[in-house]
Amino acid sequence: MAKKKRIPHKFLPWIDARKRFKLSDAHIQMARELGLSPKRFSRYADRTKEPWKLPLSEFIESLYVKQFGKERPDEVHKMEDIAAAHVEKRAARKAENLLEKNNQAAEEEPASTETVSEETSTSEADIKTEASETDASAAGTEVPESNAAEAAAAVNSSQDQAASE
Repeated sequence: MAKKKRIPHKFLPWIDARKRFKLSDAHIQMARELGLSPKRFSRYADRTKEPWKLPLSEFIESLYVKQFGKERPDEVHKMEDIAAAHVEKRAARKAENLLEKNNQAAEEEPASTETVSEETSTSEADIKTEASETDASAAGTEVPESNAAEAAAAVNSSQDQAASE
């Protein structure tokens, strides 16, 4: 048994109107291009109570000629084909978004490890700066914060010289 194709809900009223009012695919396409609502077709086609009204197919054609200046659309598409194209387009968009999310997740993982290593190197520099400030304060000299890095380098070089002697 063949699997039945899924038709989105927004196309179902048009398909039902086509069957109920015995309209062609061209009439349905013209009505969609005109912006008519399939829910109101029963009001347009009420010829028993209002016999002066045109039949629904002629009414749609007259509106289309008035609006677009031509009898029929250049290309007529079936509602089922339009619905199938819509479903394919949504599936492709979904796959593309999923792929994009996976790529972003893959990019974020290395970035998070880089951030951790940057934080580690920053904290090591802070520790060295604090150590140099402590050494300088023990020596009785006051080190301004702007020169803390220079002081740390000087303390480290003096410690290296003392260790080598």
